Amino acid sequence: MPGRSLLFSVLSITGKCIAQTNGMDMSMDGPMDLATGNMVNYLHFTPGDNLWFLGWVPRSAGAMVGACIGIFLLALIERWIAACRAVMELHWSRQASVAVSEKLDSTRSLLPIPTRPKRLTPPFIPEHDIVRGIMFAAQALLGYLFMLAVMTYSLGFIFALVVGLGVGETLFGRYSGYAHLH
Repeated sequence: MPGRSLLFSVLSITGKCIAQTNGMDMSMDGPMDLATGNMVNYLHFTPGDNLWFLGWVPRSAGAMVGACIGIFLLALIERWIAACRAVMELHWSRQASVAVSEKLDSTRSLLPIPTRPKRLTPPFIPEHDIVRGIMFAAQALLGYLFMLAVMTYSLGFIFALVVGLGVGETLFGRYSGYAHLH
């Protein structure tokens, strides 16, 4: 069976080539189009890290300062959104309890007093709940952007973020604290 031995030799040679390369071109001789940043995995102050987008790579000291100012301002905005959410939650809960009491007053004459339903959660009010969802999504997006900035290990980005969150909490934290007390 000479055909069978030829078939086995062809398959073994092909199998070795496929196994060695795994079907992928792993050569590093060509240009690396996507390698525009110098990602390092330790804390550093050097510029050159990708910040959120492939083309956003602050390479000079001025560009790093600009990126840090942007991160600082986004941190302020995140704390402002948190304060707005807390104040709006207080306002919305008051409006929802008024709506529930008005509804109960309208149905009070129809129901005997012992069987009045007690509602533990406020009703779905689209004007409140859609805005609540959008604000939460904005906060979540900013949180993920902050996480990605921290994952660059750039101390400039990390300090800008921490200082921005601290200043934002100093400016706006009293509103969320006040809303939770009332």
